[in-house]
Amino acid sequence: MKRIALGFFLALFATAAAAQGQAFTNRATDLKDQAAPESRTLASLPENTEVKVLARGGGWTRVETGGKAGWVRVFHLRFPATATTESSSGGGFLSGIASAIGGRPKSQQAGIQTVGVRGLSPEELKNASPDGEALKRMQSFGADKGSAERFAREGKLSAVNVDYNEAARK
Repeated sequence: MKRIALGFFLALFATAAAAQGQAFTNRATDLKDQAAPESRTLASLPENTEVKVLARGGGWTRVETGGKAGWVRVFHLRFPATATTESSSGGGFLSGIASAIGGRPKSQQAGIQTVGVRGLSPEELKNASPDGEALKRMQSFGADKGSAERFAREGKLSAVNVDYNEAARK
């Protein structure tokens, strides 16, 4: 029963996110022909490019802009309708769900968006096989401490302490 309820909620959330319609790139990013980093680049989108959201899939969002449709990483987009703060008076799908279960999520209070990632089942872990090439690609994305600090400085990022939410674990 929990899986049915969770599936229903996720379907509603995906529909609401896709129906949201508008987003902006929060950094320069590539418009890809498929939802994969190694896929062909259709266009380079500068920061603050307005896009029409067509669909969401994992860490990728299908968008349309300038007469072209393709995929961009969801973390490279800003969704004005969902990035609300405690003082905002807007409604919306997430705030409606939040009020139904007793409050607004912390992610909305701070104006932060999150993307869920599902884990692997015990069966999937048991049947998994290592992919050395994928591991090498993943390791190539690593940054040393100096590079990370330089990136944070250039982006004018600052450290934020986030309190642990015991209620979220239940």
